[in-house]
Amino acid sequence: METKKYKIGTLCVQAGYRPANGQPRVMPIVQSTTFKYETSEQMARLFDLEESGYFYSRLQNPTCDNVAAKIAALEGGVGAILTSSGQAASFYAVLNICSAGDHIVSATNIYGGTFNLFGVTLRKMGIEVTFVDPDASDDEIKAAFRPETKALFGETLSNPGVAVLDIERFARLAHSHGVPLIVDNTFATPVNCRPIEWGADIVTHSTTKYMDGHATAVGGAIVDSGNFDWEAHADKFPGLTTPDESYHGLTYTKAFGRMAYITKATAQLMRDLGSSQSPQNAFLLNLGLETLHLRVPRHCENAQRVAEYLAARTDKVAWVHYCGLPGDKYYELGRKYLPGGSCGVLSFGLKGGREVAIRFMDSLRLAAIVTHVADARTCVLHPASHTHRQLSDEQLSEAGSAPDLIRFSAGIEDADDIIADIEQALAAE
Repeated sequence: METKKYKIGTLCVQAGYRPANGQPRVMPIVQSTTFKYETSEQMARLFDLEESGYFYSRLQNPTCDNVAAKIAALEGGVGAILTSSGQAASFYAVLNICSAGDHIVSATNIYGGTFNLFGVTLRKMGIEVTFVDPDASDDEIKAAFRPETKALFGETLSNPGVAVLDIERFARLAHSHGVPLIVDNTFATPVNCRPIEWGADIVTHSTTKYMDGHATAVGGAIVDSGNFDWEAHADKFPGLTTPDESYHGLTYTKAFGRMAYITKATAQLMRDLGSSQSPQNAFLLNLGLETLHLRVPRHCENAQRVAEYLAARTDKVAWVHYCGLPGDKYYELGRKYLPGGSCGVLSFGLKGGREVAIRFMDSLRLAAIVTHVADARTCVLHPASHTHRQLSDEQLSEAGSAPDLIRFSAGIEDADDIIADIEQALAAE
C-alpha cells in the first residue's frame, strides 16, 4: 500500500494489512508459535537473515507485523516492531544502541515507570543517565552530554504533567552531539503529532493507551524513522556498524540500510529477551487503531471543556495544566506541535493538597480510579499515591508530578456528564 498519498484517517483503517484475492478482509489472528518450511535450506536462510519470513513468533508474527506496519505508516517511519508493553518499548529503544559503560540524557518530566527504568534498572546494567529539565537552556542541556552519550529521550506530552516537549530543539541538541532523539509519543498519538516530522529519529508508544483505547490489551511499539546516519557516527554505535558475531559477522547498517536499527531490535533484542506482543493483543490493538482518528478529537474536545471548567473554579482549584488553555506555560509549544489538539489528559491540583485530592477522587461517580489513562472511559489517578508512590516528594517534583497533582483522563462520554461528575465531587469535598 502506498501510504504516503493517504491521510491519517485512511491509514488508521487501511494501512498494514492488505488482503489478496480470496483472503480474509479482516486481518486474521495467526495464533501459531511456529511456521513450516519444505527444506532445511529455507529455514537456514531465515536464521541467517538472508531473506524475510516467519519461523518463530517470539521474533516475528504476521498479525503483529501487519499492525507494526500500520503504526510505522501512521508515524511516517520506515519500520516498527511491537513489544509486550510500553515499558519494554522504552527499554528496547535504548538498549538497542547502549551497553554497559554508555550514557543517555533524558528529560526529567517523564512517566514514573520510565524514570525508574532509566534511573535505577539501567544503572544496574551499567548504563548511566543524566536527567535534565527540558525547559532548561541549550547550554544547560548540552552540559549533560558526555563522549559516551548514545541518545536523548523525551515525551511529546509528559505523563502525568502534560508538558509539551520542544521536539525540534531537542532534535537539534541530540544531532549536534551525534546521537538520535527518542520520543515517546503515547499521549499525542500520530493523529495529533508526528515527532519524526520535527526531527525525532525513533518514536516509542505504550499502545495500551490511546492506540488500543479500550483498556483491553497491554502493548508497546518502537518506530524507526530510518533517518539517523549510524555510519556517520560509527564509533558511537558499533552494535549497528560492526559485524554481529551472533549472525555470522553480519553488519546491520551494510545489510539493511535504513532498516538497520529496527532489524537489530527484532533479530537481536527480541531474540534474546523475548518481550513480544501476542497475536491476540495485536488484533485487539488493530481494532483500536481503526477508530483512533475518530476518538482522539473527542478526547481533546472533552479535555478542553474540563480544563476550562476547572480553570474557572478558583474557589476549589489551585492550578490546571493543559496546553489548550491560553496562558498555560506550554500554550505556544502546543500550538506549534499540536495544532489539532493535545490529548484527553490534563493535570490539576486542589486547594488543600494531597488529602483533599484523595477525598475528591473518592467522591467521583462517573470517573473511575484506575491505574490507567487514555481510555474511552473517563479515569482519574493521584500519581503520588499510586503510579509514582515509589518516588519521594523531591523526586515527584523533579519528574514533573507535584504531590498534589491529579491526573484526569477525559473519555469519550458526553462532556456535560463528565463536568457534572467533577462538580458534585468538588461539592462533596
